[in-house]
Amino acid sequence: MSGFHQRVFSGMQPTSTLHLGNYLGALTNWVAMQKTHECIYCVVDMHAITMWQDPADLKRAIREVTAAYIAAGVDPKGSIIFNQSQVSGHAELGWVFNCVARLGWLNRMTQFKEKAGKDRENASVGLYAYPNLMAADILLYKATHVPVGEDQKQHLELTRDIAQKFNNDFGPQIAELGLGTGDLGFFPQPEPMIQGPAPRVMSLRDGTKKMSKSDASDNSRINLTDDAETIAQKIRKAKTDPDALPSETKGLEGRPEAENLVGIYAGLSGTTKEAVLAQFGGGQFSGFKAALVDLAVEKLSPIAGEMRRLLDDPRHIDAILGEGAARAEAIAAPIMREVKDIVGFVRR
Repeated sequence: MSGFHQRVFSGMQPTSTLHLGNYLGALTNWVAMQKTHECIYCVVDMHAITMWQDPADLKRAIREVTAAYIAAGVDPKGSIIFNQSQVSGHAELGWVFNCVARLGWLNRMTQFKEKAGKDRENASVGLYAYPNLMAADILLYKATHVPVGEDQKQHLELTRDIAQKFNNDFGPQIAELGLGTGDLGFFPQPEPMIQGPAPRVMSLRDGTKKMSKSDASDNSRINLTDDAETIAQKIRKAKTDPDALPSETKGLEGRPEAENLVGIYAGLSGTTKEAVLAQFGGGQFSGFKAALVDLAVEKLSPIAGEMRRLLDDPRHIDAILGEGAARAEAIAAPIMREVKDIVGFVRR
């Protein structure tokens, strides 16, 4: 990505409480990346309304997700934290990309098919087109790196396709205006960053399903708002199997619940599954679960406590989002002006 300023962009939807999977799969990496990258972390509230949201609940959720970012260790002074709807460039560039992206590209997006289900005709146009908005989120800041989960890799590939098509379609204008970055065009080709010891945390009730905010059973996940006793109860009730823990990772094959709990321990302790099994292999789940309870409470209950403290002062959270939006706008506005010039819009 030589030639473009190195910048990270990522975001989460404020649709419900964040959970352990969000923490281990994303937030811990976000915190670590602050030390090595310029980072922009967004609460993607415009994506949230692709499906109906109660306005009062949405406002509460935006603040709660922001509190989770900060409680987990994202520094609002170092990184930029804001909610998407406060920067109008997201919607403006999203429309430009609606006109760059091809219908066939969106028809291949598997997440729309999964979320819309059989009642596809009644899904919102926003749900169908939101990968274009996701591309705009990233490219509005010319982000070069995007930490994503496996389920978002397809959307990042679309982002790269849109960037390439824009660069190709408007190549002469970009060159004429002197707005390209060498031979790389106007927009970069953002790279995925998939990392961390536990990027895919599974349900505590079914080790074959991803831990999800939408699961009907609250016992399937550990919410970042859960207190110490709730965390302990959920881990004690987590599904396991009757066999002892193996001493090597090969012994976890075909044992999804065991593998999930070992992965959670590894993620929370910052170690590997091999190291966890070297310590607990051969033992019963009762002893391992007790150790996991202690570790999870130690790592997660302070986050819940800090979230409660932050949420007691919503005006403070709103001020952080407002300051972050102003910093994001300072980066986005010049890029959006250049996009308008490239496309041929007349502007002030």
